Amino acid sequence: MGRSRGGLTTKIHALVDARGLPITLKLTPGQAHDGRSATDMLATLGEGDVLLADRAYDSDALRADMAARGAWANVRPMPNRKQRFAFSPFLYRYRNLVERFFNKLKHFRAIATRFEKHADNYLGLVKLAASKIWMRLYESVT
Repeated sequence: MGRSRGGLTTKIHALVDARGLPITLKLTPGQAHDGRSATDMLATLGEGDVLLADRAYDSDALRADMAARGAWANVRPMPNRKQRFAFSPFLYRYRNLVERFFNKLKHFRAIATRFEKHADNYLGLVKLAASKIWMRLYESVT
C-alpha cells in the first residue's frame, strides 16, 4: 500500500468484459502511475479485442503492445499529445461499464472503507466482492 499525506492509499485496477464483469483485478500503491501497471493486466487481450481506457493509459508503448497482439487501443488521447491516433467517441461511451463495476464494488463496506491494512487481504476482499458481482448475473429472479 502506498503512503501519502492522508495515510495509506491503494488503487484498484480492473479489466472488465463487455457485460461489465471483472476479468482481472490488481492493486497498486496510490502514488503509482496507472499506465505502468497495465502491461501485465492486459495479457488476456488478443486478436480482435478492443481496449477502452481513460487518458492515464495513453502511451505509445501500450498502443504498440496492443497492435502487436492484434487488439485495438481506443484510448482517449492526452490533450497535449502531438501525434494523434484513431479514436472512436462512440465506442468510448461503453467505458462506463468499468465505472459501473467500481460503483457496484463500493457497495461492499469493507471495500469502500478500506479498513484492511494488508494488501493481500484487501485484494482477497476485492476478489470476493467481484465474485459476488459475477454471481448476481446468474441469480434467478423467479
